[in-house]
Amino acid sequence: MKNSPDTVSIIVPFYNEEGNVLPLVKRVGEALAHFECQWELVLVDDGSSDQTLKRLHEASTQFGHHIHVVELQRNFGQTAAMQAGIDQSRGSLLVTLDGDLQNDPADIPAMIKELQERDLDLLVGWRKNRKDTLIMRKIPSRIANRLIRKVTGVNLHDYGCSLKVYRASVMKRVRLYGEMHRFIPAWVATAVPPSRIGETVVNHNERLSGESKYGISRTFRVIIDLLFMWFFMRYRARPGHLFGTIGLAFGLIGSLILSWLGIDKFILGNDIGGRPLLLAGVMLVITSIQFLTTGIIAEMLSRIYFESSSRNAYVIRPLRDEVEPEHTWHTPST
Repeated sequence: MKNSPDTVSIIVPFYNEEGNVLPLVKRVGEALAHFECQWELVLVDDGSSDQTLKRLHEASTQFGHHIHVVELQRNFGQTAAMQAGIDQSRGSLLVTLDGDLQNDPADIPAMIKELQERDLDLLVGWRKNRKDTLIMRKIPSRIANRLIRKVTGVNLHDYGCSLKVYRASVMKRVRLYGEMHRFIPAWVATAVPPSRIGETVVNHNERLSGESKYGISRTFRVIIDLLFMWFFMRYRARPGHLFGTIGLAFGLIGSLILSWLGIDKFILGNDIGGRPLLLAGVMLVITSIQFLTTGIIAEMLSRIYFESSSRNAYVIRPLRDEVEPEHTWHTPST
């Protein structure tokens, strides 16, 4: 077994979870009280409209300066909040979990050790005995997981579980945008081999406070996101190959149609002016040209994408006028 990591950053995004903040921070502290590593807790407020931000600062004051509160300017969504926490973290290992207390912080030490023992870059939690409603949560999740496995080729049972452990050196090479938090394993697979991504069974609890932000409608959003994910994983560096292949196929079919009509007109002497096939052939050739030119533009944009500096998908609110408490590590007691 490898030695425990020197530092661990635990990242928790919150959005209108005022009743869960203090219990979660307490549970994290209890779970890691005897774990032999330095750790910090990065709590991200995603523009909450209730008392969540106030509770986060209370937690920092009550439990210690190893708790770092990140306040976003407005609600940017879970993906951007998670990316903000990752950017503000300092640990060599990163742990993410939801702020609704359905993930169990007690699983964190075992997951960290398993990641080290299996020499993985990402360990994903599997909520095998999930405590959610069948229609609104479980069925949409099963549909989404099956679609994601099919499209990405990364075989995991539970993409939607936020409880994950990452190596920071890998995760900080990946940028998250939009609503791509559910595709994190697939994004990581663009940087490391799928063999370095694993999963393990974790506990799952019923929600005791607050309201779920998810429903059956997210299945349809997953389909849209999957189309982008499929394109990004296969054609990010060569988008012209996709558009060019489609364009050449349309062009070939259109050219064959027009060639046949040309033979029919000039050799066989038949009238082709009113034939629908003529319009179809012309449209296919025009469409082919459009796809080919789109491929060229996409290739140019791809070069710009890789050569330009990345931009964040969030804005952090400036520090208040008062002096912020010193941000330090929690050191294991001896």
